[in-house]
Amino acid sequence: MKKDRLVILNVASALEEAVVDCLLTLESEHGFSSFPVNVHHHENKGLTLSEQVTGRQKQVCFQIHVDEAGSKLLLERLKEEFAGAGIQYSVVPVLENTEI
Repeated sequence: MKKDRLVILNVASALEEAVVDCLLTLESEHGFSSFPVNVHHHENKGLTLSEQVTGRQKQVCFQIHVDEAGSKLLLERLKEEFAGAGIQYSVVPVLENTEI
C-alpha cells in the first residue's frame, strides 16, 4: 500500500524564495502549492509590535504531496538548510488524491 503524505509548512515571509528554491530541487510528481496565511500563536517570539497588537503574523504556507520516503527526505533537507528558522510543519496522511 502506497503511503502518501501531505507536508504542510508555515514559513516566515522573508524565507519564501529560499524555501521555493529548496522545494524546486526536490522532485515531486505533484508539485506544491503556496499561499499567504495569518499565523496566530500565543508566543510573541520574533513578532513586530504591529503583529503583537493585531495577534497575527503574515507567513507563507506550502503544501507538498509526497510519498513517505519523500517526506522524510524533504524534512531532512529543510532541517539542514533552515535550522533555527522557526519553520512549523505538519505531516498528514493523504487518504485520496485524484482529479475530477
